Amino acid sequence: MISKHYEKGSIILTSNKSFGEWGQVFATRVLATAIFDWLLHACDVISINGPSYRLKNIERDTNIA
Repeated sequence: MISKHYEKGSIILTSNKSFGEWGQVFATRVLATAIFDWLLHACDVISINGPSYRLKNIERDTNIA
C-alpha cells in the first residue's frame, strides 16, 4: 500500500512506539533503519508526548467494573 502511494499523495503513519523501539517490530534494527530512511526522507514528523487518552479511558473503565 505504501509503495503504491509513495510520492503520489499523503500518508499518515501513527504509532505508540518511538523510532528506537521499531527494531523490535521488524526482524532487525537494520531493516527498521532502512524502512525509516525510505519513509522519512521527505516528511514532517509530529511527535506527541504525554499521557495516552486511550489508556486513560481503559484504566477508568477497568476501575468501574
